[in-house]
This record gives sequence, structure tokens and C-alpha cells, in this order.
Amino acid sequence: MIHIFIGTKAQLIKMAPIMRELQDREIDYRFIFSGQHRNTIDDLRANFGIKKPDVCLYEGMDITSIMKMAFWLLLLLYQAIIKRDYVWGNKRSKKDIVVVHGDTFSTLAGILMGKLAGIRIAHVESGLRSFNFFHPFPEEITRILCFWMSDLFFAPGDWAANNLKKYSKKIVNTKNNSLLDALNAQYDSRSRIDIPEDHYGMVSLHRFENLISKRKLLKIIHILEAVSKRKKLLFILHDPTLKKLELYGLKKRLERNNKIDLHPRYDYFDFITLVKASDFVITDGGSNQEECFYLGKPCLLMRKLTERQEGKGKNMIISHYDIDKVLEFVSNYSNYQFDSQSFFNEKISPAKIVVSELILAQQEIKL
Repeated sequence: MIHIFIGTKAQLIKMAPIMRELQDREIDYRFIFSGQHRNTIDDLRANFGIKKPDVCLYEGMDITSIMKMAFWLLLLLYQAIIKRDYVWGNKRSKKDIVVVHGDTFSTLAGILMGKLAGIRIAHVESGLRSFNFFHPFPEEITRILCFWMSDLFFAPGDWAANNLKKYSKKIVNTKNNSLLDALNAQYDSRSRIDIPEDHYGMVSLHRFENLISKRKLLKIIHILEAVSKRKKLLFILHDPTLKKLELYGLKKRLERNNKIDLHPRYDYFDFITLVKASDFVITDGGSNQEECFYLGKPCLLMRKLTERQEGKGKNMIISHYDIDKVLEFVSNYSNYQFDSQSFFNEKISPAKIVVSELILAQQEIKL
């Protein structure tokens, strides 16, 4: 049995093409949902035509604080020990594989739970490194732990694959990220959203290091206010971001700025429709960095470092929280555009590669 273990919106977006490929090939799999992020999950399943989770390990509110995260992890590990058959089914064999994705706490939880059950681990989007434990934090540390404990790596390119060579595990180079398959699916859909008439830039911020203190978030708000004097901004609010803005008393400040429109999160296909129509994207998200690269969209990364190679020296620059650098980007964003249609003309599908290799990995095991 193939067990797909995920828990966040970003993970489901990137794993959905793999799950669709399994469904299209009529290969049975178990969808184990950790419950780290519950909001918008049903919308995403509808976007991609993914089945409901076979197992939901947590049904509370989204995990948005360290205390909630600690309780949630303990709950998952308890279920891994006490409710093993509920999590993995009662027909496990040596052929079973747990497929995890990325660098979140759900990734780490899935690996730990799989190891406790004696199941092999396949890590998708493996090999990414920033080589700095604190940028991004804690994702860089999580990735290293995942590398040590996984049995099969799916690396989204040569650079990522080379970073994994020292671990002496099987490495499969999918060449591109499975996000490319997700974007291909979005191209085939019809969005219901109205596009703003004015030119605009998109903003999407949610990372721990940017929300950790009022001082840090206030610096970012100051930068966005400066940008808004030159370009209208659509600020898409993640739940943790909204809560921090309200906690620090910054939400009303943004609401008073008629050049910054605050919007709730959209489903994935609508969000990408807005990204395509925007002039540029300001984000701290690695997935957004990848999306902008595949779409040829100018991207400013609100970070000091990135673990991803997509867009470096082409359509993406790192802000280093330098307002002058940000404003230079906004004034000259057209210099960072490029024609990315070649990505969507490729016949190689990362999702198809992953599924084929998972099947091969199962066939190699003798019962």
C-alpha cells in the first residue's frame, strides 16, 4: 500500500498531481491527513478531484502557535503507537511506502510515525537546502532530519539531487517540481474570479520568521506601504498572518490604506488566476517562488535566503528587507519577466515519474 501523508495546503497542492496520477492508474492508496491546516483543504480537493482522506488524525482548528503544535505532535505520536492499525490499516506488508512532502512539521510527523510502524519512507521535494539553520527556521532543520530518516528521495532537479548524494539512499531526479503538474491542471480549468481592472501587485506572507515579533512584521508593513505609493497591492491573508496583524494592532492600519486591499485566501486555481494577472508578486513562500518561476512572473522574496533555485538570477530577487532594493524591483519589475511557455510544452511529468518509481520500489521488495 502507498500511504500519502500530508497536512498543509502547500503540500496538498504539490502532492495532488501525484494522487491524481495514482487515481487515474487505478492504484489504491491511503490518504492520511495530519490536520495541520484544515482551511481550504476541501476546496483544494475539489480543484484537483482528490478523494477524501481515509484517515484524519486531527480535526481541531489550524495549528498556528507553538503550544498548539506541541500538543498536536504529541497527539499524532500517541496515535502512531496506540492506534497503529487505524493509521496504517491492518494489512501492512514490507511493500508499504509512506510518501511525505517538503519540510513542515507534518513531514516530520509522517516520517516518525512511519518509522514507528516499520514502513519505508519516500520524501518528495527532497534535497533543498539554504545551508543556514536559521533561514528559513525551522524548515532547514526539519529538512535535514527528513533526509537522515527517509529511504527514497525525489529531488526536483540536479542541484537538489547533488545535495543528497552523501546520504547513500536511492535518488530519483524528477527534473522539475510536481508544482508544474498542478499549474498545468490550473491551465485546463476555468476560474470564477473577477480580475481587478487596475494594475496590481500580489502580496502573500506567512512564514514564522516574518511573524515572530511586532518589530519584524512592522518593518515589512512599512516596506509594503512604500510600495503601495507606486503600485496597488492585493494582500492575501493567511490565517497566522491575520492573527498577528490583529494581535499587533496592524490590521486597521492596513485597512486605512486605500492602495492596499486585504483579501481572504482563495482556492488554488483562483489564486493562480490572480497571480497571472498581476504585475509582480511579493512573497515569503517557497512555493510562490516556484510558481512565479514556472509562470515567468516577477517575484520579490521577503527573506534573507532561499533554499530553492527556481528564478535565481532570472525573475526573482531576495529583498534582504532592504526598502531601497524592494522599490528598485517595483520600479523595474518588467525587467524580471520572461516567457515561460516552454515549461508547459514539456512532456515529462514529475508526478508520473514519482508514481512510476513508487511502483518500481514496491516491486523490488520480496515478501
